[in-house]
Amino acid sequence: MPDDPALKPKEGLSMVTIKILGSGCSNCLRLERHAAQAAEAWQSTHPQAQFAIEKVTEVERFLDYGLLATPGLVINEKLVSSGKIPAPANIVEWLEQANAA
Repeated sequence: MPDDPALKPKEGLSMVTIKILGSGCSNCLRLERHAAQAAEAWQSTHPQAQFAIEKVTEVERFLDYGLLATPGLVINEKLVSSGKIPAPANIVEWLEQANAA
């Protein structure tokens, strides 16, 4: 089956993946809201960028990222926060760093 072009970022656009690692507790849900707010704010100044937010609830996958305390935040496969709920402004900074890399 050929690759679906609709699932790939368009030419010249960058794709940022954001993963929320946690069981689905209230802190995990709060982190997910902060990540969505940050991604929307970041995208408003980077219209060429796309992002995807994924929730990861399988404990076995937490270890793939070195997560020791939930909730965890992963941007472009790099663990940037664990055991706390960063402010959206902090997440925007991490998105900037990930986009620059």
